[in-house]
Amino acid sequence: MNSPAQRSKPVGIILAGGRSSRMGVEKSLIELEGRALLQWGIERFRGQVCALAINANGYAGRFSAFDLPVIADPLEGQMGPLAGILAGMMWARKHHAGASHIATIASDTPFFPADFVERLQQGLEGEEGRICIPSSANRLHPAFGLWPVALAGELESWLIRGERRVQSWLREQAAVRVDFPPNTRKGGQIDPFFNINAPADLQTAVDWCAQSSS
Repeated sequence: MNSPAQRSKPVGIILAGGRSSRMGVEKSLIELEGRALLQWGIERFRGQVCALAINANGYAGRFSAFDLPVIADPLEGQMGPLAGILAGMMWARKHHAGASHIATIASDTPFFPADFVERLQQGLEGEEGRICIPSSANRLHPAFGLWPVALAGELESWLIRGERRVQSWLREQAAVRVDFPPNTRKGGQIDPFFNINAPADLQTAVDWCAQSSS
């Protein structure tokens, strides 16, 4: 059994392809305490992976300030997060051939665990060919996960057949689940995979930051 220090770090992919319809602007670029949500993700994720890229469609120049590769979905149409995961697998296979897995995060989830990747790797001990997904409060968070690059062909075929549902893909692959407790600070709690979908969620994040710094 490898220790955490001996495990190979995966390639990190930040999924930034959401439509942001409830926010009115691109969620990943919304600022929280003077930093874009995408920057929060980059700073928390960078040390957990061997390389980073952003998955998003459209004009890549809107992310130029972050100085990271921007990779588009490889298949046309609105195929959801699985297309972004496939994009990450294909990019890793081309540019980081030694990486066995990619790790994904959502760009609108600023408080995810700083040991997220390590804990998922621990959950895969002896079953490294499977997918590993975090959960909290009895809910899966499939935008986050460890995904074997070797599954790229199967995932591409799944999408070409017209399949879209992430949960169905996870059942098909018998994904491993790792549970995470809530983040706790000074008597308060927040889900570690709390994401910002609406203005009220942004206010919750602001309040959490204020509480943690008081």
